[in-house]
Amino acid sequence: MIIVVPDDIPGIVADSNLEQELRELGKLRVYDSPADTESLLVERLAGADVALTIASSNFTEAVLGECPQLKHIASFGIGVNHVDLDACRKRGITVTNTPAYSAAIVAEKAIALALAVAHRIPRFDRAVRNGEWPQEVVGQLHGKILGVIGTGPIGQRVIVLGKSLGMEVVAWTLNPSLQRARDYQVAFVSLEELLSSVDVVSLQLPLSPLSENLIGPQQLGLMKPSAILVNVGRGAVVNEDALVDALQNGRIGGAGLDVFATEPLPPGHPLKNLDNVVLAPHNAANTPEANRAGLAIAIQNIRDWQKGTPGNLVA
Repeated sequence: MIIVVPDDIPGIVADSNLEQELRELGKLRVYDSPADTESLLVERLAGADVALTIASSNFTEAVLGECPQLKHIASFGIGVNHVDLDACRKRGITVTNTPAYSAAIVAEKAIALALAVAHRIPRFDRAVRNGEWPQEVVGQLHGKILGVIGTGPIGQRVIVLGKSLGMEVVAWTLNPSLQRARDYQVAFVSLEELLSSVDVVSLQLPLSPLSENLIGPQQLGLMKPSAILVNVGRGAVVNEDALVDALQNGRIGGAGLDVFATEPLPPGHPLKNLDNVVLAPHNAANTPEANRAGLAIAIQNIRDWQKGTPGNLVA
């Protein structure tokens, strides 16, 4: 069996003592740069039975059509919007992911972004380094209301962390139930009620046809002028143009963003010029502990698939 890692960035396989486990499963090829074009990805996947994708290379229908031997895409990470799942099903290609491996650290990042925006930490850091000593009033999270949109493993942890800060927490999910409300110890409310009532909105939704552009001009218009929007899910869950407009015109108070519609964030993007935004390079899950845990799950997914008992199936 030939296993190809077409995009080992930032060296999750090569820097891990788990690499040997992959080599025991089959012949391994690892590439340490982005597979940022379809032709390059196809070239790297030549002869591969399994693709272990680290940096979410785009497995389009065109790419899959050029890789007839490919039978398993083991995706490192939770979201699989970079894989054409319908095309995989038609070709009998198994797709697996690594659910919940980074839930705790991504939830930390969501709260960290909210705190950084409320306390204006990047602005004050720059000011003090420049010899200034600003004494502006800042916001606080204690005693405020947190709205959690998406209550998978990350959202569940955000609920816990929000409460630990002394916040009241409400939530919205595509599939609410009384049992889940009891399990998570949170009240599920309508999206409109959540957006209009909370002080911090935390988004941790995967991208799907149901979540794309979920937060657009109308939804942003429901939010308080002082409210903070945090997104650690996928950039396209939020209409970015509408978000920029709301931030520029003071219709919401600020935003903390780890994900964007286009990544890396293009030169000259208007978000880069806004002082009420804290930006991060989609690295919420990039810790040694999370990387090792995710890679271990991905390797186990390959091992189970090889035995004919695949787990963590997406397609």
